Amino acid sequence: MNPTTPAPHPAIRTLRHDPDVQPFIVIWEVTRACQLVCQHCRADAIHQRSPAELTAAQGRVLLDDLASFGPPHPLVVLTGGDPFERGDLEELVAYGTAQGLHISLSPSVTPRLTRSTLERLRDAGAKAVSLSLDGATAATHDGFRGIDGVYDDTLDAARMVRELGLRLQVNTTVTQGNLSELPAILRQVIALRAGLWSVFFLVPTGRGAALEALDAHETEDVLHWLHDASRLLAIKTTEAPHYRRVALQRRGGPAAPEVVGPLYRQLRDDIADLLDLGDAPARRAARPLLDVNAGKGFVFVDPVGAVYPSGFLPVPVGSVRDRPITELYREAPLLRWLRDPDRLAGRCGRCAFRQVCGGSRSRAYAMSGDPLGEDRTCSYQPAS
Repeated sequence: MNPTTPAPHPAIRTLRHDPDVQPFIVIWEVTRACQLVCQHCRADAIHQRSPAELTAAQGRVLLDDLASFGPPHPLVVLTGGDPFERGDLEELVAYGTAQGLHISLSPSVTPRLTRSTLERLRDAGAKAVSLSLDGATAATHDGFRGIDGVYDDTLDAARMVRELGLRLQVNTTVTQGNLSELPAILRQVIALRAGLWSVFFLVPTGRGAALEALDAHETEDVLHWLHDASRLLAIKTTEAPHYRRVALQRRGGPAAPEVVGPLYRQLRDDIADLLDLGDAPARRAARPLLDVNAGKGFVFVDPVGAVYPSGFLPVPVGSVRDRPITELYREAPLLRWLRDPDRLAGRCGRCAFRQVCGGSRSRAYAMSGDPLGEDRTCSYQPAS
């Protein structure tokens, strides 16, 4: 390589620390209370807070334990339900920040999401806010959320987040119902100047069990399309770790015609003006994807303190009421098994990409009852 030529941009980033020892990100579902009735809600949220939720004092203990993992500290996301239903949210953000943790928020768009509340949480130390946008029109998004007017309020909230100097992440859950709107949603995310678009691939849990998820071939087409779109903004996927396999296969090159189908071509045609098709150079280098999966750099805590590999994989490994999360993350058998790709079964176990993909463990469990089983929403056929 010519010394003046930059090194190839890596497709995958590995964690700076051992994922057997500490997680990269911890999601704490501080409550299941929420005033929305979203069709896809993993938490099957309720309108009133439960008295069994971790108290502020117990939450401080959890935050202390998370800080004890040491630098680089895990990223901590306070979610729900709607975390803004907790009156002590500002206290928890300030306490976690004082312990050296980077705290982000994932609220619902309700009347509780106000400028003054966001300002107080920002001043307490919150760094970022993620908002959900599940349609390119009010009809689709509000139908998804179960409340009229949420679409317009979400766009206003996203602009407010940016105005207050907080990082903005937009989350979109992909189903058959909004699949055709993905290009238009992408345009909205770009217009909102979001720092990250997180695309969720539906897992049939909670209320989401009644929705229609994408099949394996549709998923493959969408992942290849997202790889193209990553030239325009940073993109990550949730419950679709085979996006990392796609990134490695593509390495900046075009999608193989025999791999993609008409859905990919339609989605790509719909953003052709953004991509500037042809031999023109990409507008930006695609952000390298992070090698994180359920139990492998990722862990979830529910409102009462139960710990799970993921919020979409409802198999508890213990409770922070009984053992520190540091011990549970490092020692729980299921989490250790999930970090061992040689334990995977079916095509996932035979796949040459299992070290950096591993399949959606949540979807494997939802479809077969085995968290180490094959992810049937992946169309890739590994060699024998």
